[in-house]
Amino acid sequence: MNWILLIIGGLFETGFATCLGKAQETTGRESYFWWAGFAISLFLSMFLLYKAISVGASPIPVGTAYAVWTGIGAVGAVFMGIFIFDEPATFWRIFFVFTLIASVIGLKVVSN
Repeated sequence: MNWILLIIGGLFETGFATCLGKAQETTGRESYFWWAGFAISLFLSMFLLYKAISVGASPIPVGTAYAVWTGIGAVGAVFMGIFIFDEPATFWRIFFVFTLIASVIGLKVVSN
């Protein structure tokens, strides 16, 4: 269960990065909605990280949890940048994203 909480928390990290980017692109009322989404996503992301490392029969070690959480957020932010913000999708950028994904999976495999 803790791994599921951690993955969802990482997805909310992607959400707050995306909301931050959209808030900087907009003005007025629309900007306030993106800032609210940022704040909500930030809170939920941090809360789920906290729960993943502190509850249940087998809490995830903080070092592993933090690395996986930031890895999910980083990969998600890169993909959101490519698909939403028209950032470049070069070979090397995608290559290193996939090495990051492999590292996150590796941490899960070697963790208890």
